[in-house]
Formats: sequence, C-alpha cells, structure tokens
Amino acid sequence: MIEPIARMVNQLSKLPGVGQKTAQRLAYYIISLPEEQVRELAVAIFNGKKQVRFCSVCGNYATEDPCPMCRDEDRKNGQLCVVKDPRDVAAMERMRDYTGQYHVLHGVISPMQGVGPDDIRIRELLARLSDGSINEVILATNPDVEGEATAAYIARLIKPMGIRVTRIAHGIPVGADLEYTDEVTLSRAFSGRSEL
Repeated sequence: MIEPIARMVNQLSKLPGVGQKTAQRLAYYIISLPEEQVRELAVAIFNGKKQVRFCSVCGNYATEDPCPMCRDEDRKNGQLCVVKDPRDVAAMERMRDYTGQYHVLHGVISPMQGVGPDDIRIRELLARLSDGSINEVILATNPDVEGEATAAYIARLIKPMGIRVTRIAHGIPVGADLEYTDEVTLSRAFSGRSEL
C-alpha cells in the first residue's frame, strides 16, 4: 500500500468501530471520489469540529450558546431529563414524546475507569435545580452497572431537595422473544410490570 493511502487508513482506523479492513475500504473509496467531494467531506469534518461546542446550560452539542432547546420557553415545563452524553439527547428527541429540558452529564460514575462524581456534570445539575423551576428529574442513564450507580447517586442527592426523581423504565424491547432475553432484563421487566 502506498504511503498516502497508508496514512489515510491509519487515521480512519482510529475512529470508533472502524477496524483496519473498514478503514482501508473507506480510504480506497475516498480516493475514487471526485476531488470536489473529497474537499466537501474534509471541510464538513473540519467545520463540524470547529463550530460545535457545548451548551453552557445543558451540556448538549450546540452551535449557539445557550442552545435552541434551552432557549425554548415551551420546553420549560418543570421536567429535566438527565442523560450520559449528547447522543442520548438525539435518541430521546427521535422519540418526539419528551418536551422538557435536558442535562448532559458527559459520562457516568465508573470507579474502574477512575471516573468519580466530580468528573461529570453533577455539580452543574445541582446548580440548575437550585432555582426551583424544576419539579421532576428523569434519570435516563443506560441500564448498565455504571448507569445504575450514577442514577442512584444522583437520586440520593436530589430527593432531599423535594424534587420528584423518576427513572426511565427498562425491560424487554418490543418484538423480542422471552427465551432470548437475559435474566437481568427479564427481572427488571417483571418487577416493572404494570396493571392492564
């Protein structure tokens, strides 16, 4: 492989989920594109990195500060959904059912990774809650060990403030078969059952 393509493959393989073979396939594909398309791709990547920042209020990705969601008066309904990272905000917004505000932690508590409560945006969350405009905090971290630990830690901090704390439900996905569902998911689905 010639050196310019090898450099491309090396850089592309640093992206998450992109192995050596995929990086090589992408590099050869990029080489085959017209120069103008390659320039547009490079400019889009560079400008995306240069223009996107974090909203100082919610911590989500934004090009303006505060972001449009934090400025939207209709979203100030007393609900605040706490998520791990900006990708989770995008997932929640695809649902189109949630109309409140967000708070992005930029991580979860993970002692094994050396991440403690002071390493994520918990202090900022508590500061947002101090003005009395939020009456429900919805904890929407992932249903894994770190996500559960983070949710439990935050709930312990918020409950004495008199703010309702809820957790998104976890269970069996629509279309899944019980026989292929792991025990933890099945147990959570069973304990979170509702009356019909």
